[in-house]
Formats: sequence, C-alpha cells, structure tokens
Amino acid sequence: MIRTLVQDYEHIHTAIGIMGNLLFVVGSVLFYKAFDQYHMLAVSLFVVGSVFMSVGAIGSGLRRLFQRRDMASSSHA
Repeated sequence: MIRTLVQDYEHIHTAIGIMGNLLFVVGSVLFYKAFDQYHMLAVSLFVVGSVFMSVGAIGSGLRRLFQRRDMASSSHA
C-alpha cells in the first residue's frame, strides 16, 4: 500500500511538500516584530509547514528507494 501511494500518487506528497514550504515561509515572516500580534499563528504555520515538508521529503525518499530496488531486482532477473 505504501509503495502504491508513494509511486502512483507522487503528485500528492509533492503538493504536500510545496504547501509545507509555503506555510513555513509565511510562518517565518510572521515572526518579525511588525507582526507580533500574529505570534501564535506564526508558530502554528511554522510547525504545520515543517510537518508537511517532512511528509513531502519522506515521500520523495521512499519513491527513490523503491525505484532503486526495482532497478536492482530487474537487473538481476
């Protein structure tokens, strides 16, 4: 199931990773003193963005791992 999700639906973990990058940047900007009243929002966006970026990176890493395993097993066959 994980293999199918990672390989066949690559666009999903890529989109999650991109959304994470955007949330991370917006959250980072909101840490400036000018946006002090948005501190809790900044922290929330920062944390959620970090999690989404991790999901995107893990998905990409698993996709590469599965591709390498498939290539190795097909070259031995």
